[in-house]
Amino acid sequence: MSALTWAVAAVVTDAAGRVLLCRQGRGQRRYALPGGRLRPAESPVRAALRDIRAETGWEIDLVDLVGVYHLDGPTTHTRAGRAGPLPDILVHVFRARVAEGRPSADPPPGCRLSWHAPGV
Repeated sequence: MSALTWAVAAVVTDAAGRVLLCRQGRGQRRYALPGGRLRPAESPVRAALRDIRAETGWEIDLVDLVGVYHLDGPTTHTRAGRAGPLPDILVHVFRARVAEGRPSADPPPGCRLSWHAPGV
């Protein structure tokens, strides 16, 4: 069993109700909610505000907590990939909305942001 990793993510919406997603990776095109890991002695709320601003450039207002989810590695023995074994992760997922009309900074390389209408 690996050590537990604490993380945050947010379903960020704009005034039109679209959801902000980050497309990651080069070969595999994966979409993910913005977020990241907690720092030592950091609360999930502070981590969400910090990580989402750093990853997207957007200032956000947290609306509420959607849920806390435990994602664990496989229960059977599997060979670790290049990144190593899958960690146990506890993710606090928030609902949030953009606080300003434009991002305050550019997102870092490796995350291509796009807005998506629900149900499309």
